[in-house]
Amino acid sequence: MSSIFTHIVVGTNDPAASAAFYDATFAALGISGGRSGDSAYYGGYDGGFFSVGPPRNGEPATFANGGTIGLAAPDQAAVDQWHVAGLAHGGSDEGAPGRRDMGPSKLYGAYLRDPSGNKIAAFTFNVED
Repeated sequence: MSSIFTHIVVGTNDPAASAAFYDATFAALGISGGRSGDSAYYGGYDGGFFSVGPPRNGEPATFANGGTIGLAAPDQAAVDQWHVAGLAHGGSDEGAPGRRDMGPSKLYGAYLRDPSGNKIAAFTFNVED
């Protein structure tokens, strides 16, 4: 199945801090990125991309109350590395790495807030018993 998303964009009022956070966390998941002006981007059009930058309307960026963006991780080690990288690059803990099974689905994941307050998660279905 292909991704249901073409792209996800989150706002920031501090592009440098956000780029450092996302460079580190996406690298932990094996995803490279680049820059376009004040914005950073990761992934590509073929599988969906993620971008962070100042809002185009010039207004201050705000985060979604109740919103979470979930990212796929290849395995539990990548979730752990993602969480550590995020904390080391200005993120805050919103849920340490661990099992979060839902019914028969075995899940392992973690949650962070990026430097702008956006809630981000990394999950894998490749779970060791």
